[in-house]
Amino acid sequence: MSPTATAPTGRHEPVLRQLDSVLRPLVAFAMDLHQHPEPSGAEARTAACLADALQAEGFTVTRGIGGHGVVGVLTNGEGPRVYLRAELDALPVRERTGLPYAADGPHMHACGHDLHIAAALGAATLLARARAHWRGAVVVVGQPAEEILTGARAMLADGLYDRFGRPDAVLAQHTAPLLGGMVAHGHGQPVLAGSVGLDVTLHGRGGHAGAPQLTVDPVLAAAAVVMRLQGIVARESAPAEQTTLTVGSLHAGTHSNVVPESAALGITVRALTPAALDRAVAAVERIVRAEADASGCPREPEITMVSRSPVTLPDEKLTAAIRDAHREALGAERVAAWPPSMATEDFGLYGDAGREIHGCPGVPLGYWMVGVVGPRQWAATAGAGGTAERFAALPANHSPEFAPHLPLALPSAATAMTVAALTALGAPGTMPPAAAVQRALRA
Repeated sequence: MSPTATAPTGRHEPVLRQLDSVLRPLVAFAMDLHQHPEPSGAEARTAACLADALQAEGFTVTRGIGGHGVVGVLTNGEGPRVYLRAELDALPVRERTGLPYAADGPHMHACGHDLHIAAALGAATLLARARAHWRGAVVVVGQPAEEILTGARAMLADGLYDRFGRPDAVLAQHTAPLLGGMVAHGHGQPVLAGSVGLDVTLHGRGGHAGAPQLTVDPVLAAAAVVMRLQGIVARESAPAEQTTLTVGSLHAGTHSNVVPESAALGITVRALTPAALDRAVAAVERIVRAEADASGCPREPEITMVSRSPVTLPDEKLTAAIRDAHREALGAERVAAWPPSMATEDFGLYGDAGREIHGCPGVPLGYWMVGVVGPRQWAATAGAGGTAERFAALPANHSPEFAPHLPLALPSAATAMTVAALTALGAPGTMPPAAAVQRALRA
């Protein structure tokens, strides 16, 4: 085991002690994924790497689920069915980490998905090699297109639960700017926000810049929309209701001397409750239509919802069981609390938020954060002030300088996922109440 890795302790030590033997190839696997990132919807190589590695450990592997999705199933007698999910895709970010295995191209694993995959593979490998210590089925899910919030929906719509069995629990973890070796759990509140992505097109009447009276300027209308949208959070959301609204793109025109025909905006709305999210989206639509009308636009604006993700709200009983198991395996000082974040992803669809897609209400979700910051980088921020200032001083997810410290982060992430899987599987004899109830109901 790496000298910086956490030594296995507690009731799952017989499984975790094998991490030492798999860590070196696991680090090489993570480095290879990092060096060869693939964007959402084009994760063919990444999917093949995961599929081949799972197959080598005895998993029955199915490829091409909902795009490039991979599913590996390992059945080991009667017991709970536990899904371990990791994302395959990278971001359109050019890397500036200076790592010897840095990606050389327009894409980068700037959100830690390469680490997620390697940690899930690590857990799968440990479980496959220690079958005497658990019973049930482990289902590893390599999900494509998380960054564009379509991959979970696509895999579920492609019959994920019908084809591979209804889960007793679905587990996932995500990198965060915490000290490597740590994990963090939310409890009784959302971990991540829900979001809606909107594409808006305002239609004007183009013409010559020297005769503006003959035109309807969509740029002016778009500017009015951008300014007016800021009032949604400031004046239409309660102060205690966490909501954000971002106009991430505005495109119009080709020449300074020409009034264009249209202007396009990309808008993201995020909130910690579905009701707050719905209200904010309705306000966006109202404002866009009103400003288009006020500007005299000759056509109604086009408003298209391009993505929607639910709030990520882990199951309370499952979270408590996994958090306690993490404390036992990693040490209580390495397990922290996680406040609600306005980041978002589509993991919530595997639970009740996606029941209209998969038809399985009551599937408990487990979700936590794993630290990735190396000790030197962490120490360099010691003078940054409080926790928030310290986080702001670190390269965050989606930054071109985001670089997980693999010797510290990967062993703890693999350990965290393995322990969570064993806890959800009920090994040894500790099945969380939520999973036990689901099994009893089905029986």
